[in-house]
Amino acid sequence: MKASNDTGGARRPRGRRLAVGVVVPAVVVAGAFTVTAWQDDDGRADTSNGHTVRTATAVVTRSDLSNAQTLDGVLGYGRATTVKGGRPGLVTWLPATGTTVRRGEALYRVDNVPVPVLYGATPLYRTLRARGTTGPDVRTVADNLRALGYDIGPQPPIGTWVTPRSVTAEPAPTGPASAAPTTPSAPTPAPTPVQVKRGDAVLTGSLIAAVKRWQTATGMPATGVLDVGDVVVQSGAVRVDGVQAQLADAADGTLMTVTSTTKSVAVSVDPGEAGSMKRGDRVTVTLPDDSTAPGTITAIGATVRSSDASSGDDTSGQPRLTVAVALRDTGAVRGLNSAPVRVSFTSETHENVLTVPIGALMALHEGGYAVQLPGGRLVAVRTGMFSRGLVEISGTGIDAGTRVVTTS
Repeated sequence: MKASNDTGGARRPRGRRLAVGVVVPAVVVAGAFTVTAWQDDDGRADTSNGHTVRTATAVVTRSDLSNAQTLDGVLGYGRATTVKGGRPGLVTWLPATGTTVRRGEALYRVDNVPVPVLYGATPLYRTLRARGTTGPDVRTVADNLRALGYDIGPQPPIGTWVTPRSVTAEPAPTGPASAAPTTPSAPTPAPTPVQVKRGDAVLTGSLIAAVKRWQTATGMPATGVLDVGDVVVQSGAVRVDGVQAQLADAADGTLMTVTSTTKSVAVSVDPGEAGSMKRGDRVTVTLPDDSTAPGTITAIGATVRSSDASSGDDTSGQPRLTVAVALRDTGAVRGLNSAPVRVSFTSETHENVLTVPIGALMALHEGGYAVQLPGGRLVAVRTGMFSRGLVEISGTGIDAGTRVVTTS
């Protein structure tokens, strides 16, 4: 006969009944197990087939349950980017690997002239010479000189119309009197006024004067002019990850790779699992010495890439997204530059719920689950989250402190 799952209290089944644990989904933390046990009407294990299942009692408790998954990650300084020289000349100085270069400091030298780092989102893409030149590249220069302590003077407000000053061409050399007369050049068209937009700055006289003072202090020719390749624009301070160029190499090729100066963890995630993650979620990072450090998700990649097929693990060749995790306590990894780590993500939490060990669940013949009270009575229950060997339950007559039979 089948056991009843009447919520008012199940009738004790006649003969034998089958107690089956639940196989927990892969995302649940290890600790779940499958139990198959025959018991007689007294709740004693049936030993007729030579197998004995030990039973015990457990107390229903209230606690918080979380679904978690643990994935492999790599501790490092993040993705390396390539630095290419932007002007002709020869490389005369290069930094050592591991060097940190900050705003205003030289990243390398060309013809013994320093090429400093500036912070920003827009690199120099043209020569900045003419007063009135307007654009986001001018904003990069203005913001950095101000941050370095230079007085750049007032800037025209957004919406102002500015007319760039024409750049005067150098006069052609004068030939001997007997030389043929030169053809007069066509008149230079008048500059077109430009409106200052949000994110722009204007190359004013005060800003040009500040550029000259900065160039003098840095060791650059104090011309007040900045050309493409005179500076290297980065999002922030950089750490030299590797140097490819050598001294006396041409300065307009690949010179080095740089990274962020902050250590972080990169985790390769299945795109289907990334949907439960979001920026700001807290995670736990397990380091090679089994110590743990708290972290926070700072970025979730938007580009799906195939994992390295040469890695030899189960994810080889599978589509993956990269999730970046920042460590809240960088002191825990002060002595590590790169290392494999494990990252535990919590996707869902149920607070203050009734829980029992998974071994207390019994599958009913007619469907659903029940728990057995020490007296032998079955009580039908509804299950919720499974985690860490525990399961969330609810049912009539079940509350914190209730004792139930479970596998031992």
